[in-house]
Amino acid sequence: MSESLFEQASQRLADAIAHVDVSADVIERLKSPKASLQVSIPVRMDDGTLKVFQGYRVRYNDLRGPTKGGIRFHPNVNMDEVTSLAFWMTFKCAAVNLPFGGAKGGVAVDPKQLSKFELERLSRGYINAIADFMGADVDIPAPDVQTNQTIMGWMVDEYSNIQRRLCPAAITGKPIAMGGSLGRETATGLGAFFAIETLMPLLGMHREQTTVAVQGFGNVGSAIADLLSKAGYRVVAVSDSKGGIYALQGLDVPSIIQYKNSTRTFQAVYCQDTLCNIVDHQRITNEELLKLDVDFLIPAALENQITESNAYDIRAKYIFEIANGPVTPAADAILEKRGIVVVPDILVNAGGVTVSYFEWVQNRSGLYWTLEEVNDRLKHSMIAETLSIWKIADRKQTSMRTAAYIHALTRLSEAIEAKGTRAYFVQ
Repeated sequence: MSESLFEQASQRLADAIAHVDVSADVIERLKSPKASLQVSIPVRMDDGTLKVFQGYRVRYNDLRGPTKGGIRFHPNVNMDEVTSLAFWMTFKCAAVNLPFGGAKGGVAVDPKQLSKFELERLSRGYINAIADFMGADVDIPAPDVQTNQTIMGWMVDEYSNIQRRLCPAAITGKPIAMGGSLGRETATGLGAFFAIETLMPLLGMHREQTTVAVQGFGNVGSAIADLLSKAGYRVVAVSDSKGGIYALQGLDVPSIIQYKNSTRTFQAVYCQDTLCNIVDHQRITNEELLKLDVDFLIPAALENQITESNAYDIRAKYIFEIANGPVTPAADAILEKRGIVVVPDILVNAGGVTVSYFEWVQNRSGLYWTLEEVNDRLKHSMIAETLSIWKIADRKQTSMRTAAYIHALTRLSEAIEAKGTRAYFVQ
């Protein structure tokens, strides 16, 4: 029987526990989620038929504060996936020292098959179903795979209607006009960029000599590709759900983004104003992109992209995980043995939840920050936590992933021990 995603996620904790002296109470508290909810969401479709969609929300751990985590709309959403993502969020928030626990939610649906009216009814229906399970002091959702600020706007509006009062802090990733934070749309990509930039001198690397491949060209993947390209890195390959493009001389990422936004077509192009020309490139699959001989490989799509079956084919020197869980534990062991450094998701993609925290703070205080203030605070946080995790990895001679979990586990342990563990009660 194949291992569940949650069993894979839990192995990360086991690896960290071997390096940290923590109470058995800590391990016991982190073994399972605090609360899990599965709901049925009836939606009246545009043709008059009724469809019922399955929705999920998991609050994994709230010892450091209310739980925080995204909502994804995807056909493969299930309780195992959502529980795993909530587990990762628990450690991500602790790793970057946010006063949150971890949560996640989702609906099993292909949103591309819905009209905008159906999508709004589904989004509002989901919030209606989980309204008693969430709130600014309990659990704060945000956007994730195939959800966006418009959907968050519908959701916070629905929650406010249910509560009979405005509740902007109940959901983050909202439109600016509804209390959203400047910088939230680009936060995950920008946070990853700050982490990469912090590590560059420690790795002894230089931008102009560094080749990059990015798997996934959604909001986050396109943002990190654009940031790296503009900073002087040579982005040689990018891909979306239908496949990728590769050019050894480097791609003009801003032109690809402009062309995709205007035509919904994914092509290797160079644009001047509104005129775009296709440039020399190879068409490759997502699997072929993962195997390219590049310095940095950045998985920015879904989980379980690098597994035991393809880990021996990976030729990148460094992997920066922007997606959640793109490398399985079995693949991790192979990559480490081969000397390939994996910088983990709970650090690299923490920019999104960090700026979500900033949005929550702004909503609660009623004071709103400039884009420069948001980005400066994000930069300070990402640099500090990246350096801390690097130092732990160096001191304990562990992988960056294990170091990140050690860093998070230490903070979670402090929160658990503050309430008393066996050592306190039996002395």
